[in-house]
Amino acid sequence: MWSSTEPRIRRGPPPVKRLTRRNYRNVAIDALRRDFEDRCAYSCQHLKRAGGLKAMEIDHFDPRLKGKLIQRYDNLFLATRHCNAAKGDTWPTRAEERLGLRFLNPCMELDYGGHIFEDPHTHLLVGVTPAGRFHIRMLDLNAGHLVAERRERAEISQLLANAPFTLRTGRSPDSLTDLVRALREQLEEMIPELPVLPRVPQSRHIP
Repeated sequence: MWSSTEPRIRRGPPPVKRLTRRNYRNVAIDALRRDFEDRCAYSCQHLKRAGGLKAMEIDHFDPRLKGKLIQRYDNLFLATRHCNAAKGDTWPTRAEERLGLRFLNPCMELDYGGHIFEDPHTHLLVGVTPAGRFHIRMLDLNAGHLVAERRERAEISQLLANAPFTLRTGRSPDSLTDLVRALREQLEEMIPELPVLPRVPQSRHIP
């Protein structure tokens, strides 16, 4: 589980070679895969579930930066094609920023567990701050395929948690062990468990 006080992503050393408009993908991809653990910076979807490395793109987090600044390693994020296309070159206007609308930077702050939580029943992401709601909407983080993967992950997690009681299949112990191992391997490549939406105490009814 992620810390409640530290950023979700801790970057390692940047690439030694200078990043340019022409070479940034080839030069930065290995370091980005290391830092983001082969997952999208925004949806947390693993590259194996997103369609492989070719389906992973590099997002320029702040598209307003000019010249060499836009290619700085700390402005590059590993992202699925879905999230990168949804975000594009979008950036909140000054009026939106005054309302607290902005993209969350997981290398600088806690996004999941701070601004965003998962509804344990619907598996939709819920923003609890203006920034969280803006981030979810602009990155299309409640797209059908992402919600379906979070639901599938929850079902597999529950199955594994109850394995001693629910897997009454007649399989031999060895085959049952193989099944559990296969499910755990599948789980490791799915969107990880995200912080659950806290329960809001219901106010007492006052007649």
